[in-house]
Amino acid sequence: MSTFVSIDFETATGKRNSACAVGVVCVEAGAVVDEFYTLIQPPNNEYNWFTTNIHGITARDTVNSPTFPKIYQELKKRIANNTIVAHNAPFDRSVLMRTMEYYALDYGELNLENQWECTLKIYRGKGYHPATLDACCKRNGIQLRHHEALSDAQACAKLYLLR
Repeated sequence: MSTFVSIDFETATGKRNSACAVGVVCVEAGAVVDEFYTLIQPPNNEYNWFTTNIHGITARDTVNSPTFPKIYQELKKRIANNTIVAHNAPFDRSVLMRTMEYYALDYGELNLENQWECTLKIYRGKGYHPATLDACCKRNGIQLRHHEALSDAQACAKLYLLR
């Protein structure tokens, strides 16, 4: 299947409802047709040192960013009723679900229940070890600014097309 949407979330804390950035890449017939990226102000604009150390996003970066409900319609129009691809899909799926739950948004209206594909699982199945996003990208010559949500989503889309 060469029509899908790849997605990557970054979180501000260990809580799955703390999305602080999202990158989305829409692919139709094997070609990128749309990309979307935004910082998101997490609940209470709260961060912990561990997650900031991973992605470099701080409360200062998101103090004036929209909250998730303000970006939801942009996200929904790209992902609803589509196959969604993520590297470590259980993580990104849970971030989406928990963030929507936190803001009393209905995950069911996206119609994604059986629509998730995981490039981590796919590349583990191909014998990659490690099968982390950065390792898969390095092995396949894919440029990556790891833990930058749009770059991660772009790389995931490329990996999915190569599968």
